[in-house]
Amino acid sequence: MSDEVEAGYVRVRLDLSYDGSEFSGWAKQAGGRRTVQGEIEDALRTVTRSRETYELTVAGRTDSGVHARGQVAHVDLPREVWAEHHVKLLKRLAGRLPRDVRVWALREAPGGFNARFSAVWRRYAYRVTDNPGGVDPLLRGHVLWHDWPLDVDAMNEAARGLLGEHDFAAYCKKREGATTIRTLQELSLVRGEDGIVTATVRADAFCHNMVRSLIGALLFVGDGHRTPDWPAKVLAAGVRDSAVHVVRPHGLTLEEVGYPADELLAARNKEARNKRSLPGAGCC
Repeated sequence: MSDEVEAGYVRVRLDLSYDGSEFSGWAKQAGGRRTVQGEIEDALRTVTRSRETYELTVAGRTDSGVHARGQVAHVDLPREVWAEHHVKLLKRLAGRLPRDVRVWALREAPGGFNARFSAVWRRYAYRVTDNPGGVDPLLRGHVLWHDWPLDVDAMNEAARGLLGEHDFAAYCKKREGATTIRTLQELSLVRGEDGIVTATVRADAFCHNMVRSLIGALLFVGDGHRTPDWPAKVLAAGVRDSAVHVVRPHGLTLEEVGYPADELLAARNKEARNKRSLPGAGCC
């Protein structure tokens, strides 16, 4: 599938962050719901004094209530619009956007760049505390309270059984025509000096609800309700388990998106569009 930028347009990369608390996710929705995409596209149209809305493509669509520190998107702008506005565009967006979303960088993207399909990994963090007193009020919108003591070593043992390329159907909300095969590159948990347990989750891509389902399974191990081998058994079963809870979204933050070297962007863009299958999988 070709991803050539239309003649007369420039592809612009945006690096951005947002507090997802008051957003109904990234993607524009019918019914006037407030979304990150909608806010940025409206602001971009206003500050460039354009009649047209220029649509953003994002590295990873976040759900309602999920935050982002290192989100990446791209937009194709008419070359004359970019030439006229790019010097002051960042500052003008800062003045127009609401305070819970910021664009930190705007630059012409290299050839072959696609914010979604050129990415080689996405890294999320999920933060939870088992402090019997609850969550620090200043962090309440970004940290989950789990009211059972957590054994982080047991959670890390369970996490190791989930690494690698697998069909994560047991941990994903199935979407028609979409594969649930993913490569989980990192899943590890660390308790900080403040007592907050931070889970780092990195994969080539994620299917719907995957991160929050994985964390839900690990919490069950951490609080002693399941043994460390249980999450891997659920994965191998390949079907949704009613015991795996999708944890609340506010503890989740998209921290970073990784891309290959510029000369590899186009190849990665093409590769990522191919539907995946596991090695040895047959047609029947």
